[in-house]
Amino acid sequence: MQYATITGWGKCVPPAILTNDDLSTFMETSDEWIKPRTGISQRHISHVNTSELASVAAKRALAAAGIEGSELDMIILATATPDTLIPNIASTVQANVGANCAAFDINAACSGFLYALSLATGQIKSGAARKVLVIGAERLSFFIDWSRRETAVLFGDGAGAVVVEATDEKEGVLGYELNNDPEGREILKTSFGTSMDRYAAESLDFYIQFDGREIFKRAIHGMATLSAKVLDNCGIDKDQIDLVVPHQANERIIDTLVHKMKIDPAKAFVNIANYGNTSAATIPIALCDALEKDLIKPGQYILSCAFGAGLTSAAMLLKWGARITPKSTSNAELPPCEETGLQLTKRAVDYFYRNQAK
Repeated sequence: MQYATITGWGKCVPPAILTNDDLSTFMETSDEWIKPRTGISQRHISHVNTSELASVAAKRALAAAGIEGSELDMIILATATPDTLIPNIASTVQANVGANCAAFDINAACSGFLYALSLATGQIKSGAARKVLVIGAERLSFFIDWSRRETAVLFGDGAGAVVVEATDEKEGVLGYELNNDPEGREILKTSFGTSMDRYAAESLDFYIQFDGREIFKRAIHGMATLSAKVLDNCGIDKDQIDLVVPHQANERIIDTLVHKMKIDPAKAFVNIANYGNTSAATIPIALCDALEKDLIKPGQYILSCAFGAGLTSAAMLLKWGARITPKSTSNAELPPCEETGLQLTKRAVDYFYRNQAK
């Protein structure tokens, strides 16, 4: 039987940082208000498009796996913020890494990376592919209305990628569960899309719409239910889990989730303080950070779960392989950024506050 194991990993976060104190210069908020409610201290703001973030993360993941882009059988890119809707931006990454294979985007919002990794696993198990590049990348700052405190403090930009390869060893992705709750579709959305009236200027006023309380409740239920199901299907007890790598949306959600599942809170990896919610990119970035911190060991059981707009939810059980260090490193970098996070947001801030005053 073929299994899909992670052999390479890489992340890319833009250099410009927007701190909670920066936000307090143009909205009624403070670090004392944001940090206790969300766990977030700062977020990264991108000066480049999503595909550039994805391409750098991809090149770093390929180097870590010790393979070339030409060896890939497929590229799956999870994003809700593509540079272009037509064509997909996986094709941009494909060109940038020198691949000649199938390449496509998927949009499952914050659950996107686990959805994509599940699809890659299915391709490998079926024998249709042996090496797949899976990416989660977002430029959520594009959607933010900086006059709306309830959402403006939450999100950031970034990308993460993994290479999964076929193996005969029982490791890598052991099981996964995916679900969608369409009853919650309206509580987390943005109106950007073909439903916009391209001839009406007010249609350009799209932003993230967010019902925090309802999302909190449904997120806990969705992730806990699917996590319990995947553990049961794999015959693994929750006490055997070595590390939990959840979607980084809100530290309170993570705390409540592990409490509900009766998992030791010390096993939950949390890095939201540094990045905010980067949607489909949170889990691959977290995996990279956990590896950098030497928190992932060969043979460990890792539970990952996520929820997002739709409302999508996903859970996955991984057994980490033998290698925890990159085979090689890439010199891929983003182009230089001459502006701070505050400077990058200034145009959007001025636009939204000007419209609010009308």
